[in-house]
Amino acid sequence: MLDAIPPVRGRRGRPRRKPESVFADRGYDHDCYRAQVRARKILPVIARRGTPHGSGLGVYRWVVERTFAWLHGFRRLRIRWERRADIHEALLKLACCLITLRQISSLC
Repeated sequence: MLDAIPPVRGRRGRPRRKPESVFADRGYDHDCYRAQVRARKILPVIARRGTPHGSGLGVYRWVVERTFAWLHGFRRLRIRWERRADIHEALLKLACCLITLRQISSLC
């Protein structure tokens, strides 16, 4: 999966072909995974099993899990009734717009 990452755009010049670091949770805590990531010259930031929480890795994961929970609030997206992918994608985009609108209105 790491080899399939597209070039990362950023500053001027040649785009980076790989990320600087990779974040992972305790499910990937094994020396062989760390070695495979280091072999590609990427810094692995993998939480260790048996260590207390608070390493900072949960901060990044929480955003994704919270967004999935918001999307599951829309019943039509929780259980996929549509057979056509374009209709499902349109409903997903509409849900993202509604979530964004709710977040913006709560700030104002």
